[in-house]
Amino acid sequence: MTHVTESLRLIKRGTEEILLETELVERLRSGRRLRVKAGFDPTAPDLHLGHTVLINKLRQFQDLGHEVLFLIGDFTGMIGDPTGKNSTRPPLSRDEVIENARTYENQIYKILDPEKTLVMFNSSWMGEMRATDLIQLAATHTVARMLERDDFSKRYKSGQPIAIHEFLYPLIQGYDSVAMKADIELGGTDQKFNLLVGRELQKLKGQAPQVVITMPLLEGTDGVNKMSKSLGNYIGIDEAPDEMFGKLMSISDTLMWRYFELLSFEHADKIALMKRSVDDGANPRDIKFELAKEIVSRFHGGPKAGEMAMQNFIARFQRSEIPADISEIELAGNGKGLALSRVLKEAGLTASTSEAMRLIKQGGVRIDGEKAEDPALEIAPGPARVFQVGKRKFMRVRVR
Repeated sequence: MTHVTESLRLIKRGTEEILLETELVERLRSGRRLRVKAGFDPTAPDLHLGHTVLINKLRQFQDLGHEVLFLIGDFTGMIGDPTGKNSTRPPLSRDEVIENARTYENQIYKILDPEKTLVMFNSSWMGEMRATDLIQLAATHTVARMLERDDFSKRYKSGQPIAIHEFLYPLIQGYDSVAMKADIELGGTDQKFNLLVGRELQKLKGQAPQVVITMPLLEGTDGVNKMSKSLGNYIGIDEAPDEMFGKLMSISDTLMWRYFELLSFEHADKIALMKRSVDDGANPRDIKFELAKEIVSRFHGGPKAGEMAMQNFIARFQRSEIPADISEIELAGNGKGLALSRVLKEAGLTASTSEAMRLIKQGGVRIDGEKAEDPALEIAPGPARVFQVGKRKFMRVRVR
């Protein structure tokens, strides 16, 4: 029972919901090697830290002795996941899906144990499915049931079109669980409906329904939106060490704890101790150094890479004469860019926008150590950037 308790404690760390926890405990008690599934549609060639929230949890299951079924949705990727979308997604070509899938296979073993990972492609069974089989699959759910999905419901009520093939997506994702005989499936909170469809289809096929574990969606570097390459707020796991370190250092002190919770492998007790040290006056920057070093080390070969990235980061700030410890503020751009002159005024770096314009023209303004020469420059929403006026005025500003 102690083993089950410890396993459950590890599994529950950072999770949003377990359906049903009693079933999970029962399967852990059985002592058998569980089949733990997670699916990824290869819609873009690069995995980012948002994806690793799920992949890290898969690794924890491997460390507990279970088998990971890493599903690459090469078939569903050509449909386009409608989750969270207010319009029909354009499907990818077969060539695009295959190319992206190849990069996924290369990247996941930076986290997962190859010996305990089975990579599968859902085209293996969906590509062989006959039209009559697909019709029978579609017959298992009603349109009313599909409209219970929040994103479908919103689009329907607002008059946004929903293509028929989009209703097939959760059915096919659910059928994947049948084909793979999954004991457990992991997914983001936005995938809950699809994961539960898998439970229902397994019951219909006479299988024990999978346990559903939902994971939080990681905010991107802007601290507002889900990490996404299309929004430019992502940190790719294949990015260069210095680039990755710099992006991690750009997140807010508040968001840092979210990243520790969902991305760090540090023991929860140690993270709690770090929080207390900040409350007692420790510099959050120094704690953020530890987070950035850990993540860079994980994806770039070990502790030396993390230490080197930190030293390079410090050296860049020293060369540009930018202090390492700067106050930070957020400015509301409502998802749009703000004029540089307005940013300088609202950040308290200039008394007025006219003074800001004059200083920009005179070459007295720098952004992240680089001279800003365009008076018409707009600062887009995204990670915090360091604004400098003259030699001594600095402010880290995030436009959201």
